[in-house]
Amino acid sequence: MNLKTFIRFIPGFAWFLIVAVLLFAPGNEFPSTNWFGDIQVDKLVHAGVFGIMGLLFMTPIGTSSIEKRKKLGYFIRIAVVISLWGLASEFIQKYWAIGRNFDLIDCLADSAGSGIAFIYCKKKYT
Repeated sequence: MNLKTFIRFIPGFAWFLIVAVLLFAPGNEFPSTNWFGDIQVDKLVHAGVFGIMGLLFMTPIGTSSIEKRKKLGYFIRIAVVISLWGLASEFIQKYWAIGRNFDLIDCLADSAGSGIAFIYCKKKYT
């Protein structure tokens, strides 16, 4: 990977670090998410955050001169890795983050966001 290519991925890496800091901050640092009654705003936030991460990593590949078949393979790999990162982050929250716990629905929301980014990039770039 040359420097020009690496620079195109900096927004994705920066977003990853921001998300990691937020995911592992103590649980009492965040306001309650029951702003709209039974609607789980937290799940929408998870999907959005992980969807943005997917877009930030897939777009540099999508706009590159790589053949469409290879782009699709990269998009799949990125979506899977981001979903696995969502799962891993829940375990990290459970065992190491103060005041945080494991939530399987958060994992599903993370994967949904990653999947939406995949579908968008697949349609746009392949």
